[in-house]
Amino acid sequence: MPHGLGRRRAALSILGSALFAVLAFGARDAAANDPACRGAGAPPAGSPVICLGAIYIPGNPLSSFDISWVNSARAEYYLADRANASVDIINTSTNTFLRAIGGFVGCVVNPATNTCITSRSGPDGLVSHGRWLYAGDGNSTLKVIDLQATGSAVDPFIKQSIATGGTTRVDEMAVTTDGGLLLAANNAEDPPFATLFAANRDNFTSNVTIFSKITVDSSLIPPGLGLALEQPTWDPVTQRFYISVPQINYPAGCTPSSNVNSCQGGLLVIDPNGVAPGRTNYGPFDPSVNAGVLALPTCGPNGATVGPPMDSLGPNILLGCTPANMPNNNGTVAYNTTNHNYTTIGNITGSDEVWFNSGDNHYYTASNRNRADQGGPVLGIIDATGNILIGTIPQGDQSHSVAADSLRNLIYVPQAAPKNVNGGPGQGGGDTTGVSAQICGDVRGCIAVYLDRSPFID
Repeated sequence: MPHGLGRRRAALSILGSALFAVLAFGARDAAANDPACRGAGAPPAGSPVICLGAIYIPGNPLSSFDISWVNSARAEYYLADRANASVDIINTSTNTFLRAIGGFVGCVVNPATNTCITSRSGPDGLVSHGRWLYAGDGNSTLKVIDLQATGSAVDPFIKQSIATGGTTRVDEMAVTTDGGLLLAANNAEDPPFATLFAANRDNFTSNVTIFSKITVDSSLIPPGLGLALEQPTWDPVTQRFYISVPQINYPAGCTPSSNVNSCQGGLLVIDPNGVAPGRTNYGPFDPSVNAGVLALPTCGPNGATVGPPMDSLGPNILLGCTPANMPNNNGTVAYNTTNHNYTTIGNITGSDEVWFNSGDNHYYTASNRNRADQGGPVLGIIDATGNILIGTIPQGDQSHSVAADSLRNLIYVPQAAPKNVNGGPGQGGGDTTGVSAQICGDVRGCIAVYLDRSPFID
C-alpha cells in the first residue's frame, strides 16, 4: 500500500461517519436548507473547524447552562441544563437528543433581574467514567447517575445524592483515570472548598463516599473576599489533581480584580496520597512534596485541562486566564506540571471551561469573556503541541462551555437563547450579542456542533 494511503483511508472513513452524523441531526431541516451557522456566528474562511449544525433541546429555551462533558466510548455528550433542571444527553454518533435526566434544583431565579442565581442553581459541574456520570447540584449535593439504569421508579438514574456540607452549588470536578477518585469544588462558598470522594470505578453498584474536605489556608484565600476554586483536572503522569484558582491573596496587600496592585492567580496541586481523611488544608506550594498553591503572576485562571507534553519533562496544563480575575491578563497559559515552566499563548483570554481533544491535538477554549480588542466572545482553537492559537470562531456572550468527542473530532458548544426570550426561567440571563441565534438559526438556544477537518487532510 502506498505510504500514507491507509491513514488517509481511515481518516476519510471517520470523516464520512462524522458527515453522516450531520445528516442524521434528528428533527432538523435538511442540511441544504439548514439555517444554522450563519452570519457573525459562521466560522471564518479557512478555519480548520467548520460548523455542522445545531441540536435543539426539548423543553424551555436554553437560557442558562453550565459545564459539558463527552464520554467518547459511549458516544455521549452531557450538558448541565439549568433552564430545564436536567442533564441533557446527546448521541455523538448521530448528533441527536437522547434523553434528559431530571432531579436537579434547576434555575433559582433572582426576581429583580430574571436571571438564574448561579451559586444556587443546578446542575453545574459534570464528569463521567464508564457507566457513571457525576453531576453537581445547586444545593451542595453530588448526584451519582447510572447511565445504564432504566430511569424507572425501581431503577432510577440517580443512585446517590451526597451532601458536601455547604449551602451553594457543587461545581466543576475531575476524576482519576481509573475512576476511583473524584474531586469536586464548591466554588461559591466563602471561603471555597473542594471534596475528595472515593468514587465507583467500574463497579456495577454505586457506593460513593466522602474521603476528605480540601481547604486552602486563609493566608491565601481569606474569607469575605469572594474568592473561588474553579475547574479541576487530573494528570496521570504526576498523579496529581490540579485546580485553577482565579485569585489568591498574593502578593500581600493586593486588591482582588483591581487594575492597581491586582492579586495573582493560582494553581492548587493535590497529591491524593497525601490527603488526610476528614480534612486537608493546603498552604503555599511545597516542591518537596509537589503539592500546595502555586502563584501565577500572569494568569487568573478559570479553566484547566491536561494536554500533551510541553517537553520531555511532563505534560501541559492549559489554563483559561481571564481579565475578569486579573485585568492585565492578555493571553492563555500552558503550564508544565513537572518543571513549572509556562508559555503564554497570545490573543485569547477570558475562558471558562477549556478542553483538550486528543483526536486532533487541539485545545478548545470557551472564551466568552475574551477581551474586546481580541475579538470578544469566541471559541478558541489552539495547537496543543506548539501552543499556538490557530483560529477563533465568534460566539455568544454566554458560551462558556465546551467539550469534544476525541473519536469523531466533533466539538460541542452550547448556545444560550437570546436575552428575555419567553418560555422559561432566568431569561434575563440570555445572550445579548445576537451571535448565538445566528449559530442556532433559532431563538430557543441550541448545542452547536463543529467538526475539525485537519486530521482528515494529508
